[in-house]
Amino acid sequence: MQATRSWMLMRDGEAHRRLRGLANPVFTARSIRETAPRMIGIVHQIMDEMGDGRDVDLIGSLAALVPVTVFCGLGGLPVEDRDLCRKWTDALGHVIDPATDETTRRAMNDAAEEFGAYITEHLARRRADPRDDIISRLLLADFDGEKLSDGEIIANVMMFFMGGHETTVNLIGNGMLALLRHPDQLRALREEPGLVDNAVDELLRYDAPIQLVARITTGDIEVGGTTIPAGAKVMILLGAANRDPRRYADPDRLDLRRSDIRPLSFGGGPHYCIGALLAKAEARLVFTELLRRYREITLAREDVVWRPQVNIRGLRELRVDLIP
Repeated sequence: MQATRSWMLMRDGEAHRRLRGLANPVFTARSIRETAPRMIGIVHQIMDEMGDGRDVDLIGSLAALVPVTVFCGLGGLPVEDRDLCRKWTDALGHVIDPATDETTRRAMNDAAEEFGAYITEHLARRRADPRDDIISRLLLADFDGEKLSDGEIIANVMMFFMGGHETTVNLIGNGMLALLRHPDQLRALREEPGLVDNAVDELLRYDAPIQLVARITTGDIEVGGTTIPAGAKVMILLGAANRDPRRYADPDRLDLRRSDIRPLSFGGGPHYCIGALLAKAEARLVFTELLRRYREITLAREDVVWRPQVNIRGLRELRVDLIP
């Protein structure tokens, strides 16, 4: 897919360092703190629309709406276009799936073409009328005297949507399912809201939204007594690493008070997820507000259906009863 060639996710070395350096200021802890009031407003509005009742789909009514609405709002795109952006983002999400068929690949290419044209239109508007949003900031970004080309901005805005959507939707969905299946942990978070930072890290460790990533070795490396030659394609199982008993005691147990949690769910090294702080901030807001609004949250159905993807672990829906 042509657009992915300019994704920082797909670049290495100096090309990656340049793209990352230009985009990094948008996703710093300070930037996330500054946007918190807007994110809180978005989360509250979505939950107002969701309401309460029996058999509510927490994925379709909440988790899938938060990241795309937040990024439309922060990115300078009309929030009323969120369903359109979500449609394109859902199609693009398969680009990191190692098992796709021809129909899926065609859908990805169509989505990239349509989404690219849409962002191009808004890029022109922001160039003429800069505002305090991500597209305007990317247009003004400067790193060692270099700036992003229009093509790079368009491609990476698509990547931010795709990456931010997949990680956040599934962090919220998988996290809530884990809490609902461990009522003692849900109760602990309800009774001690200050646990939420640690809780998000533990939920990321316990059921990672992204289960594996692909890498190519830049040199010979020995792992577990086996030499992997330079240039080899390697699949790194993040979900397995997060439950390594050599790293975590009783790794299959969900413990929101677990100490020294360093999940690999957002990867590591130069390609560590650039939007990790944003995804975690969104999840904290959602978990906190859910427990504030509803005195009782229970599974409406014990059986859940997972999305049929190799590397992305996420629910098709999560049916719950919400009692205010």
